[in-house]
Amino acid sequence: MELNPHIHWWQTQKPCYLKSYSTIINLKILSMSHLVSNKATPLKGPIKVPGDKSISHRALIMGTLAIGQSRISGLLEGEDVLNTAKAMTAMGADISQDENGDWLVHGVGIGGLCPPDEPLDMGNSGTGARLIMGLVATTPHETKFIGDASLSSRPMKRVTDPLEKFGAEFHGSEGMTLPLTVTGISDPLPIEYAVPVASAQVKSAVLLAALNTPGKTTVIEATPTRDHTERMFEHFGIEIDITPRGATTAITVTGQPELTARDMFVPTDPSSAAFPTVAALITPGSDILIENVGMNPSRIGIYTTLQDMGADIQFLNQRLECGESVADIQVRYSQLTGITVPKNRAPSMIDEYPVLCIAAAFAKGETIMRGLEELRVKESDRIAVMVTGLQACGVTVTEHDDGMTVTGSEANTGGAQVKTHLDHRIAMSFLILGMRTDSPVTVDDGTVIETSFPGFRTLMNGLGGNIEAANMGEQN
Repeated sequence: MELNPHIHWWQTQKPCYLKSYSTIINLKILSMSHLVSNKATPLKGPIKVPGDKSISHRALIMGTLAIGQSRISGLLEGEDVLNTAKAMTAMGADISQDENGDWLVHGVGIGGLCPPDEPLDMGNSGTGARLIMGLVATTPHETKFIGDASLSSRPMKRVTDPLEKFGAEFHGSEGMTLPLTVTGISDPLPIEYAVPVASAQVKSAVLLAALNTPGKTTVIEATPTRDHTERMFEHFGIEIDITPRGATTAITVTGQPELTARDMFVPTDPSSAAFPTVAALITPGSDILIENVGMNPSRIGIYTTLQDMGADIQFLNQRLECGESVADIQVRYSQLTGITVPKNRAPSMIDEYPVLCIAAAFAKGETIMRGLEELRVKESDRIAVMVTGLQACGVTVTEHDDGMTVTGSEANTGGAQVKTHLDHRIAMSFLILGMRTDSPVTVDDGTVIETSFPGFRTLMNGLGGNIEAANMGEQN
């Protein structure tokens, strides 16, 4: 089957294509396992990182809920997002890619989702799983969710609890981990729900469930989280009200709107851009430009923190694209100084703490990171995994219940093999570390990087990195 142009994903000859797609991914995985990162030369040049993962998931979902054809440019083509595309196709959407690389989604409308014939395999994606659970909770079908070992260990109860209030039922383990079956409700009731943890995924799951619920559903946030869902709703003309309520914010959605297709632009991912950013900051002589990066205020805590540490980071050509702030980021090598990162900044950079640890490893003094309990339940226990890996590479680090303290040094040795625990951000962070340490750093599984940053190794090597396959020295 032709993959490009005009591919119709998993729509025709679905069982055959799914097998073929799986084979392609498996072959790719076999060619990448252990990766070793050697000391880099100065990083130079303009680059563009992949599309924003959070927005890509939401764009596919919203295109599915609209009537007509939505065009998505800049979609992240990583495994996590492709699994969401497969899930939307399994529930009736027609998804294809044109000769320009744009993705076309022919939607089924709100209330038009079909029951999937097979379990939805979400792979490694907690975002995809939790958002789609919200989507199907108010659709009168039974939907089973499965995932890889990492996703199957992660908590879903934080999502199932509010979705049960609509009337949905969930069947799985006592701890509500995958595999999990959702029995949607045919006559859902609108709810008001105060989110107990700062989680954009929980908020978004409730808001998506509200779309097929009559009346007004309200989510109350004590701590602001990324607002891509709200911006996407506004882009599609959904009636949404965001109002301060004392020390909290109330987000109210009026359900059962009629959605018509919209074109969508996905900026490049600020989380992905953080990896070449830190690499340039710690590699002497580096000067890079990262193009078209999403600058949503709820996502740029990592850049504010790095600037507080003395990073030479400039935002150029700032503009708006489909309601999202976008800019080009110029990054130059900088001598960093450790700081205490404000706890209230964590929601805006929760995924970037692993790579911040790498910057902190070469900063003067201590970088103290607290208030990070959420990192314990990500793809891995990122606090414990980062502490273990950093110590193995000669970095001085202290673990706390809610974070870590890293003491910087110019003499970090590297030389270790780090276990990634199926966590793409752990893998990329330690490959960035190896670009500066005296001895190479090896990660035990580079395949997980494909979930969020396809082409990571090629991009970093094109800038001046030296990341190789550790098994046969293959080039990717």
